This record gives sequence, structure tokens and C-alpha cells, in this order.
Amino acid sequence: MKVSSFDFTRRHLSTALIALAGAIVLGAPEVRAQPASDKPLRIIVSAPAGGGSDIVARILGDGLQKELRQTVVVDPKPGAGGAIAVNDLMHSPQDGSTVLVGISGMVSEVPHILKLKIDMAKEIKPLAEFARFGLVLVGHPSVPARTVPELVSYVKANPGKISYASYSAGTVAHVAGLKLNQAAGLDMTHVGYKGSAPGLTDVMGGHVPLMFDGMSTALPMIKANKLKAFAVTLPERSPALPNVPTFRELGYPGIETVVWIGLWVTPSMPADAQARLRQATLKVMEQKAVRDRLIEYGFGVGQPRTPEELVNSLQADFEKNGEMLRAINFKPE
Repeated sequence: MKVSSFDFTRRHLSTALIALAGAIVLGAPEVRAQPASDKPLRIIVSAPAGGGSDIVARILGDGLQKELRQTVVVDPKPGAGGAIAVNDLMHSPQDGSTVLVGISGMVSEVPHILKLKIDMAKEIKPLAEFARFGLVLVGHPSVPARTVPELVSYVKANPGKISYASYSAGTVAHVAGLKLNQAAGLDMTHVGYKGSAPGLTDVMGGHVPLMFDGMSTALPMIKANKLKAFAVTLPERSPALPNVPTFRELGYPGIETVVWIGLWVTPSMPADAQARLRQATLKVMEQKAVRDRLIEYGFGVGQPRTPEELVNSLQADFEKNGEMLRAINFKPE
């Protein structure tokens, strides 16, 4: 199936998905001079409560509440690869009072994975990259290997018997395993799950020996010694896992993968509101306490790239992901 590239500025929303989710209001804003707005800032999140994007949204929400001097409401709207959240944003007031926090993959990956009637990139634009994370290759403690070289030897010694999990077929986690197979001459079999939680549960239960997963979700299990970590896909080691090497330093630069979580808006939002929100987000990113909280949860601080740079990066990633998935004849669900 040929997947067309995105037009980030010209397409229009044709169909919508609707879901209900309870809003969770952050603590009362600190008492300061006149607030920027009497209307609360609503942050729609494309992930369930407790998920990576939700954690990031709450960290960002705390900062924006103080920076903008207005109440912030975090409202998870999970489902359909982010399409439900995007639809909610599109049907919300376009006055700067509603924004979306979600991962870059909902634009660069999801259109390749799911057959949706809504184009994720039509009328939303990235305003700022707030946090980023890589994948980590984890294994059950019983896997007889401590390092990637030892793991490669183990897989080669058991041809056709070793599998690895990902949080969803067609994602960068799925592709990371394919890249490792190709680079190291392995034949690991992929097992796709519908989310990190069921995949991690099966790995910890010994049903699947290995998994590529996002660092933020795997980190608690690694720290609890329920999983062993072999390597991360980041360009450099993560402060959260300083003793875990990168694939690059182990001689596998092609497995390098970075996903970011950012603030998204509609192009129809007034330019002054966009500028105000972006500036406030960048200021929040500079705060040491915020950076420390992100690291605590396994995230890195985002880069201050412009919206135009983010759009270009998304389009490049979209095309690259499509090329890799077409090479394995992957079909969207």
C-alpha cells in the first residue's frame, strides 16, 4: 500500500472521532499579579492518564500555570493513535485556550500503522518540542546475556527461537528490532502488542525474552531489577540510565531513534496566542526543576527548534518510516 506524504498546511479535516474523558485540574495557580487570562488553559493529551505524554503534560502544565498565571487543566483523550485528541482540539475554541500535548509519532508513525479517516497532520502544527526520549532494549532477567555483544551471540546460537516485543506493530520500536536484525545478522521474530503495559508484562512474565520500549515506561521496571537494560537508541547515554550504553557506541548507529513530545495547536489559532504559548513553553524548559523532573521520569529536555524546523523533521521522519515499512510489506490495520 502506497502511503502519500503529508501536506502540513493545505488539507482540511474530513472525519472525526469523538470520545469522552474526565478532565483533571492541576493545583490552584500561585497568587500573582493579573493573570494572562481568566479562562483556563486546557491541555488535551493524546495518551491515557499515567502514560508518557500525560506525565510530560503535567510537568509542562505546572510550569505554564505559573508562567502564564492562569489555571491549567490536563484532559487525557487517548485512543486511535491520537486521532481522538486531534479531533477534540479541532472542535475546541480557536482562541488560544486549548492546546494538545502528544508525541511526534502521531504524525510521523500513526498514518502508516492505522487506517484512519482523519489525517493527523492536516490542521495541527507543532508549536514547541518540550521533551524527548529514546527506546531501550530490555530483557527478562533470565536472558543469559549482560551486554549487546553477548545478546547477539545468544540469539545467533538459537536461530529462529528468539523473539522481541514492541508496543505496537509498525512503530519505531518494531523497526528498531528489524534494524538490529539487519545490522547484527540476527533473525529475531517480532511480537506486536497494543501498548507498552501488556508487552512489558509478558516480558517480565518470561513469555517474550526481549522488548524495545520507550524509556519512560520501562524505567521503573529496570530500576526495580525486574528487567535488564542492554542499550538505548539515544545519540548519547541517558542521565536516567548512565550505565547503559547507546547502540551507537556499540557499533550500531543505524538503530539511533529519538521521539519527542511537544505542544501542538491549530494553524487557525491567532498568531499572538501561538507566540505567547511558545515563549512560555521555552521558558518552562529552561527551569532546572523542570529539567530534573523530566530526567527523573526518563525523558530528556526538548530542543528549542522552530515550528518550521519541527514540521520539516516530521515530514522527513514520516517518509523514512514509510520507506522502512514498505520494505517489509507492512500493511496498516
